[in-house]
Amino acid sequence: MNTLEFGFGALDRQLWELLLLSVRCGVAILAAPMIGGLTVPVQARAFLGFAFGVFVAVWMPLPPLPDMMSFAAILAVLQEVIIGAAMGFVLQVAFAVPLIAAEQISGSMGLAIATSIDPSSGAQSGALGTYFGLVLTLLFFAIGGHLLWFELLIESYRILPVGSFAFGEVRARGIVDFMGYGFALAAAIGFPVVLVLMVTQLVTGMISRSAPALNLFALGLPAGVLAGIAALIIAMPILIEQFVRLLEVAVRQTELLILPGGAPV
Repeated sequence: MNTLEFGFGALDRQLWELLLLSVRCGVAILAAPMIGGLTVPVQARAFLGFAFGVFVAVWMPLPPLPDMMSFAAILAVLQEVIIGAAMGFVLQVAFAVPLIAAEQISGSMGLAIATSIDPSSGAQSGALGTYFGLVLTLLFFAIGGHLLWFELLIESYRILPVGSFAFGEVRARGIVDFMGYGFALAAAIGFPVVLVLMVTQLVTGMISRSAPALNLFALGLPAGVLAGIAALIIAMPILIEQFVRLLEVAVRQTELLILPGGAPV
């Protein structure tokens, strides 16, 4: 356990130490979707990052920190920003995967025009994408993913000490590979429902050809919506398993970011 000295002689050094240690936590919290959303005030996120910095300063073994206003200090701050942003960006990619799958399903169901405000980003999103995002968020907290992520954030100070300049090219390539995995998983999530909707559209097309008097739009749109809802209800257990697998891989990829010689997924 480290002891903080708050005397006037060491005040500037202690403030610089706390500020430097708070950069990684603050940037990671700003980039993480479950805390960095617009629903959480900026002051609360900044205070939480500073609180993590105080915890790290007291309980983690610290290497000699670079002097304030030196070139090494600038590089150290830059590395802290990169590490924190990378750890938060992995979760951002994971939480964007259900939105991509929902856009595929909504376009096939005819619900692309049904939009709502995404509470995490404040932008307009499809109603189905908002639903998938809420389900993924609840699963993330249910499996304890937030606790594992915060544990990895604190553990990163021991594996990648401040000023060590150890964030290499291998870890950055792992983030790109995880994005490719996310695109593939989004296609797998939306495939069962899209397949059912495609069959429904083929059937309605055949019916409209055999009976030209029927209105294709009056028949096809309700049939597509009903078939999509039924397919979502049937496929929901499979979707939940894929969401849990996505979160596990995201936490694992975050761990690989800070491990020595981390490899991509």
